Amino acid sequence: MVRNVIGSILALAGATAAVWSPFRAWYDGRHGSDYRIGDLFGGITDAEAEVIGSILLPFAFAALVTLVGVVLRSRLLVALAGLIVLGFTVLWMVRVGQAEGGLTVGGARRGLDDGVFFALGGGVLLLLAAGLMSGRRRAHAARVDGHEPPRQAGPGQGEAPTDPHAPVYPHDEGSPTRTMDEPHWDQQGRGQWSQGQGGQGGQSGQDPWDQGRGGHGPYPDEPPPRHRS
Repeated sequence: MVRNVIGSILALAGATAAVWSPFRAWYDGRHGSDYRIGDLFGGITDAEAEVIGSILLPFAFAALVTLVGVVLRSRLLVALAGLIVLGFTVLWMVRVGQAEGGLTVGGARRGLDDGVFFALGGGVLLLLAAGLMSGRRRAHAARVDGHEPPRQAGPGQGEAPTDPHAPVYPHDEGSPTRTMDEPHWDQQGRGQWSQGQGGQGGQSGQDPWDQGRGGHGPYPDEPPPRHRS
C-alpha cells in the first residue's frame, strides 16, 4: 500500500513535468510547443506549430495514460507513459542534432535548455514510479461467512473409531443389514427389534437374525438369557 502511494506521487510528478516542459525553452530559446510533431519524423523546420499540433500532444497523451495507470494501480501503464515521454524527447534530440550539426549545452549558443531536462526528468520519474509500485495483488481465496473453507478429512480424520475385536457376522445377499439399535429381550429370551427398524422381519417383531436358529440369541455362540422369576 505504501509503495503504491509513493509510486503514484512520483508518477503524477513525472507527468506534470512532462506536460509543463513544452512551455519552456528547449533549444536556442525556442519553446517545445513551437516544434511540430511532423518535424520529429520529417526533419526540423522553422515553421511555427499550433499548440494542439506541437510536441505537447504526445506528452498530454502520456499524462492521460499515467492517470489511468495510477487509478488502476497498473505498473505497465505508468511505464508505458514514461517510455512515450522519453521516446519523443530522444527523437526530438536526434532531429535537432541532425539539423544543427550537433547538440550543445551552454556556450556561445544557449543549446539545450531547461525544457528538455524537464521532459527527460519527467520520463525518468515515470519509470521509477512504475518500478516502485507494487501493482494490484491477486485476491486471496474467499472465505465463507468469515470462516476458512472446509478441509477434506485426511486418513483417520472424521471417521468413527472401530473396535478391532468386534465380531463380524457374515450375511447373504438380501439379508437385512444390521444398522439398528441393540435389541430388547422379551420373556422368552428372544431379542426383538422395534417396529419398522429391521427391514425384513420388522413387522413380526422377531429378530431376523434369529430366524432359522431355533430362537437363539442374536449371537450364534451365545445362549439366550434366562428369565428370572
